[in-house]
Amino acid sequence: MAQSPRDPRMNDRRAADSAESRATAGWVVAVLLEPGRDREQGQRYFAIGRADRAQAEWVAIDMALSLGLRVAASPARGEEPVQALAPLSLVRMRALGLASGERRDLGERRPRRWLTS
Repeated sequence: MAQSPRDPRMNDRRAADSAESRATAGWVVAVLLEPGRDREQGQRYFAIGRADRAQAEWVAIDMALSLGLRVAASPARGEEPVQALAPLSLVRMRALGLASGERRDLGERRPRRWLTS
């Protein structure tokens, strides 16, 4: 037996799919680096496929350390050492090719493509 287009269960399912597509599934995280040869402090950006913000920030720190980068120990010029910049929905993660649980180094340039909706 087919469901009619006005079946209320279909609306509930669509609403659930829509809410799931907007729910946070990952984060773009910036890690502030200690100055090296240059006096300018740089940042390194990471995409983390974890819904929990704190976990995503720790994974980003671990990634920076594993790359041999020196993470700043205190804020500088109003920037925190680790900052979750933007949440990523599951739909956005799929569009950018980031799986749940995956992590990606986005480099030192601000990842505009990852930060726009």
